[in-house]
Order: sequence, then structure tokens, then C-alpha cells
Amino acid sequence: MCVAEAPVIDTEAVRLSVLEDADRVESLSVLSGFRADLYDCLTARADALFELTDALLCADGPVRSLVDLTLTAEHRRGHGALYDGLNCGRIEVDRLRADLAALPLPRTDDGRIVLAVDVSPWLRSDAPTSAERLFCHVHGRAKSVSQFIPGWPYSFVVALESGRTSWTGVLDAIRLGPEDDATAVTSDQLRAVVGRLVAAGHWAEGDPDILIVMDAGYDVTRLAFVLADLPVEVLGRIRSDRVLRRPRPPRAPGTNGRPPKHGPEFALAKPATWPEPDQTTTTETTRYGAATARSWDRLHPRLTHRTCWLDHEGELPIIEGTLIRLEVDRLPGDRDPDPVWLWSSATGATAADVDRWWRSYLRRFDLEHTFRLFKQTLGWTRPRLRTPDAADRWTWIVIAAHTQLRLARRLAEDLRRPWEKPAAPGRLTPARVRRGFRNLRATTFHPARAPKPGKPGPGRPPGSKNRRPAPRYDVGKTVKRGLTMAEHQDRKG
Repeated sequence: MCVAEAPVIDTEAVRLSVLEDADRVESLSVLSGFRADLYDCLTARADALFELTDALLCADGPVRSLVDLTLTAEHRRGHGALYDGLNCGRIEVDRLRADLAALPLPRTDDGRIVLAVDVSPWLRSDAPTSAERLFCHVHGRAKSVSQFIPGWPYSFVVALESGRTSWTGVLDAIRLGPEDDATAVTSDQLRAVVGRLVAAGHWAEGDPDILIVMDAGYDVTRLAFVLADLPVEVLGRIRSDRVLRRPRPPRAPGTNGRPPKHGPEFALAKPATWPEPDQTTTTETTRYGAATARSWDRLHPRLTHRTCWLDHEGELPIIEGTLIRLEVDRLPGDRDPDPVWLWSSATGATAADVDRWWRSYLRRFDLEHTFRLFKQTLGWTRPRLRTPDAADRWTWIVIAAHTQLRLARRLAEDLRRPWEKPAAPGRLTPARVRRGFRNLRATTFHPARAPKPGKPGPGRPPGSKNRRPAPRYDVGKTVKRGLTMAEHQDRKG
């Protein structure tokens, strides 16, 4: 009698399949939970705003106008309900911020949380009836050409990942108003974000400090002083013409007179003032060639009673940190690289810390991919909304849509075009995940109720004129800070 042999079962393949199914179930559960929390945050016109978010996620191609979103199958209401939701709806932003902080957070390979902060403008040069516009700095197309265009600047805080990727976790967004000081608003924003992350359990006592990276334009030393009581390290780029001070030298015995407060100058543009670096590292990279980093410990700026330090009581502090000079062999596009100067609020850095800092700074440019996705694909700056409140609602709708794309990152299939290269599982770009989100939506939680039948209002009678023209608003800051102590004292009378 012939006995058939039992088939050989690949236990490793079965185990991987079970793990993948469990990961998909968990990702789907987190996505559905966030959609439920998002609906709870919509306290007025909830159904219209929630369907607008689904239409933004399921639309084919880039968003060109808001009315095109009403033609999708996921948006069951008319265009009037869409604009009514943006103009008259209400979103509990603080609750939504807490929900974003409670989601799984991207981290670096060593488990550290890295946050990036930057400002992106919503340009509204043709909207004189829109209030609270500022002059936004925009880089021109030609070399060394910049412009100032009226618009609404928004400050974003995101969590970064390791490696080359276009994914970021958006945690907060604040619109800068005419009366706001950029440094003060940024410090309050970062303090609130770190507090929510600690409350959500992402950071505990004994964990490595949260690293905050920023580009030039921020007063990195001021932010390091204001956020000194938080478990954070501040890293930012500084101009190449800055002059810092080295630590105060030890006082020689028998020296008379007042002891110096600062050490010798360290002029970034004068190599003759540079001492021997404390750390020097060289790393071979595939994109930039050899990257050489030199660091000097305990360098600080010499502060004066001007600008943001006018109201400081008592003696001005000495804010010491680590200065880093990064040089690379080449840049993409055969461009000549200029050295980059970075300043970190941490002192006593090792060679591993220096490498980690400049690599984290390069990861800051992943935020630019998020801005491009917001503007070119999700249509963040496409609507011609009049009021800044409506612009804030639309901004948070875009952030909620991007968050759902991030949560569906491991669930979406690669619906690539014939001319596109295949992508590995889990390596899809946000635009490709959005392409397949319509198939995922049917398996998630969608609480929006069906619309009730209705008819449009009568509108303005034909031939009548608008007797209530919209008011015009000036552009720019309404509160200016004195540059010197004399101006500050004269203002106080």
C-alpha cells in the first residue's frame, strides 16, 4: 500500500504571513480610530467637513479647485454645503492636536524623536478683502532673487523619520498674525507640542532628549534659552557671517581689573580666528560624496539689549553650544557646495553626536516634500477663501487627510502607472497611497450621515447691486519692536 507523503509546510513563510496580517489589522484599527476621533472634533457642519476630507483623499489627480471635489462619489452633498462647512463650520483644534500626538510617532533608528519646524506661506496677493495678511518671503526663480508677497504664513511642526523618505508626521500648524512675534510663537508652539508628546507617553524620564531641527531664519540661540527647561536639543543653521565667542579663558593669578565675560572671537568668515576643532569626522555618502564635519565646543553669541532681548531683566545670559561646519564634495545637479554652519544647544558632544546632528539636519528637508504635496497634490493653497478662519479650517482638513495617508501607508496597494517604477511594500509615496485610498475607505469607519433633501436659496434678486462691499485690509505687521534700548525707553515714556 502506497502512503502519500505529507506536503512540506514552510513555517517561516507562514509566520511572516501571520505577522503581516496582524500588522494590517492593527494599522486598519488605528486608521479607523483616527477617523472616529476626527469626526468627534468636528462640532459644526461635521458631515460636510468629513465628506470633504474623504473627497480630498479619493479624488483622482491633483486638486485644482474645491468644486471639483464635489463631483467625487464620496462627496454626497452639493458645492454649497462644501463652502458652508469651510465658512461656518467649527473644528476643535486643541482636541485634534491631542489626537495627532497620540498616534504612532515616526522615530529615528536609535529611537529618538526628531522634530522639524518651518514656515510655509499661503500666498494671497490678489485678496485685498482678506484680513491678517503678512508680507511672506518667497525665493524667486533666478539666482539670489527673493520677493515679498502678501499671504498667510503657517508654522508647521512635524516628526521626521530616518533615511531618504517623503513621509513626515504633521503634529501642529499655527498661522502667524500681524501682531505675532515669530520667535515667541515658535517657542510656545514647540513647548505645547513637546507637552502633548510627553502626555501621550512618547517620551519618559530616561529617554534621549527630543531633537528639534530648523533652517536659517530662526533665532536658534533664543529658542534654546526659552526651551531650556524642556527635554529637548535645538539644532539650527546659522549664517556664514556670524561672529561667536569662545569660552572665557581662566584668569591668571595676580591679574587686576574686571574679569572678561567672553572669550576670543570666532568669526565664521575668518578661518584665522578658528582654533583646532574638538571633533572631526568624515563620512562617505552616496549623494554628496565625502561629508566632513568639524565641531567646536562651548561657543556662544555675545548678546546685547536689542530686539528680543530688550525686555530681559538682569544680566544677559551666556548660551553655550556646539558649532559644526559641514562640507561635502558635491551637490545634486553638479552645483558647487558651500559649507553649512550648524549650532546645537548641547555641549560636550562626541563624534557620534556630531554625525547624528548633521544627518538629522539633512532630514529636515523631508518637510519640503510635505509642503509640495500639500500645495501641488492636495491643493492646500488652491481655494480663494476670504476669511483667515476658513483658511485655518481648510488647513486642518488637509493635515487630517495627510495623517490618514500616513496611517494607511502599510495598507495601500501600489496602483502604479505603466511608466512608473514598482515600489517595495511599505515604501509607497504619499501620492501613491492616495491613489489607492478609495479602495481602503470601504473597510474603514465613515460616520457621516446621508444628506437631507433640500433646495438652494433665492439668492440676490436679478439686477440688484451689492450695497455692502467687503472691507479692505492693509498688509503687514501692526506692532513693531524697537531696535535699540533708547527707542524702547522712549516708547515707555
